[in-house]
Amino acid sequence: MEKSHKEQMMKRLLPILIAAAWLVSSSFTIHLCGDSTMAEKDLSKGTPERGWGMMFQNYLDEGVKVINYAKNGRSTKSFIDEGRWDTVLGAVVPGDYVFIQFGHNDSKQSDSIRYAAAWGAYQENLKTFVEGVREKGGTPVLLTPVARRWFKESDPSLELSMADGATAASLDRNCHGDYPEAMKQVAAETGTTLLDVTTATLDWLESLGEEASRAYFMISAGKDDNTHTVACGARKVTEIVCDLVREQLPEIAIHLIVPYDFVVSADGHGDFTTVQEAVNALPNYSHKEISTVFIRKGVYKETVNIPHTKFRVHFIGEDAENTVITDDRCAKQNWPGRDFAVGTSGSATIYIHASYITFENITFENTAGEGKEIGQAVAVFTDGDFLFFKNCRFLGNQDTLYTYGRYGKFGGIKRNYFLDCYIEGTTDFIFGTSIAYFENCLIHSKKNSYVTAASTIKGQKYGYVFRNCTLTAAPGVDKCYLGRPWGAYAKTVFIDCELGAHILPEGWHDWEKPGKPDTRKNSYYAEFGSTGPGAQGPRARWAHKLCRGQLKNYTFEKVMFQKEDGIVWNPYDNR
Repeated sequence: MEKSHKEQMMKRLLPILIAAAWLVSSSFTIHLCGDSTMAEKDLSKGTPERGWGMMFQNYLDEGVKVINYAKNGRSTKSFIDEGRWDTVLGAVVPGDYVFIQFGHNDSKQSDSIRYAAAWGAYQENLKTFVEGVREKGGTPVLLTPVARRWFKESDPSLELSMADGATAASLDRNCHGDYPEAMKQVAAETGTTLLDVTTATLDWLESLGEEASRAYFMISAGKDDNTHTVACGARKVTEIVCDLVREQLPEIAIHLIVPYDFVVSADGHGDFTTVQEAVNALPNYSHKEISTVFIRKGVYKETVNIPHTKFRVHFIGEDAENTVITDDRCAKQNWPGRDFAVGTSGSATIYIHASYITFENITFENTAGEGKEIGQAVAVFTDGDFLFFKNCRFLGNQDTLYTYGRYGKFGGIKRNYFLDCYIEGTTDFIFGTSIAYFENCLIHSKKNSYVTAASTIKGQKYGYVFRNCTLTAAPGVDKCYLGRPWGAYAKTVFIDCELGAHILPEGWHDWEKPGKPDTRKNSYYAEFGSTGPGAQGPRARWAHKLCRGQLKNYTFEKVMFQKEDGIVWNPYDNR
């Protein structure tokens, strides 16, 4: 019996062990060696120039790490003479790959520091690279240089006429002279994989033509430069490299991922350096296709506004704790150049007016602080329908998360889903009119005050539902209410939640005042299955206790389904 049990356990563990072994064996580094067309750029002066090596990591899964050693202005000769090649070799371990791409600067005959003749020193240097990598147990890969965008006016009598009667400039396909062929010869002699980037980029440029290709190079930024690329050009070259990898390097190709539509990276390793730039670039009125935006780790200090035309988008952060969208506006400050305050609604870090938007692994933050001179300071303002937040963090103080929803009969239904999220604040830090479902969330109070302040529309069946959530508090915080009605018809329900000792026995506050009477009668506050010291009670007499039979009315599907539109929402295919 014992042996049988062990055998069963081994059968269960075997797939896990195999998968773990595969993951270890499949993890490796690609070292990039080359010149400015591949290199990292100093963005401190705002240059739009990007090397394709800056984009490469965006196309690879977590099993592959990219280290970019490429440097502006280097040739095979200067790369060796400056000790850069020794640095690369010192980092290579068995199983790694080294991508080697030179040629732009080797051809400069007047420069003794960089010149390496195509059929002489250039080939010898390439052989040095290949041999060195193999001695370290790595795999060398040769890449012919990225084509220059050199269009020239040829003999008009030989040109094909365009449809409008004009003549087209021809692309100089010999922009690198003998260097691509010299590299091909070395690849053939040494049995090294060669990616013919020169031919592939020449074909791409030729297919675009002189005018359309302009946008991909620095000449589009006002520089007389047809060699170096801007972000979209670097991305396109990376895609060309990836296509060649798929054809010739299957062991790397299995790590290539479906590229995101846009990548945001504060340090320039993407299409944009700000989130708002990516939002602006999204298509308007995308009725079927979901656009994807990957946001790399970094702090993005900006106000983001997603207008209603930019729907069906999935924003994915690289790391929830380290991918931060932040700002510091507050309700009491004036609009720049104006003599009136921004107010609560004007204080948000991010405004989401579009529908069918998913956010994953992102922190939203308002750092304005708190106090009478600050007032409300919203981190997230939701005004769209079918908004899904997964593993996100909401940081702030008073009014952190504003589920703005709808106001008035023409506002429309607004549904939000928060899964595995962290939400913190001081007063009313989850508030508004939307229908919102919070599941497996951590709700953290930073001050003795109120957690929620729903303002559910009169006649709307659901407001806030918290399911399997945990409520905690900062040290010294010991007097918090689960909620109070911002609007007279507020609806808030907690189901199977763990409540910390900071939750007061009465649980709920009626917030009755002149102009807002009868909140005890008109609002609906209820619980089921609450645990923890904050669940002890006795609760306010006007609050409700759900019975088990009522739980069927508070499933995600029930809460999110509205007869007005009859839509069955699948947040995991948010279209």
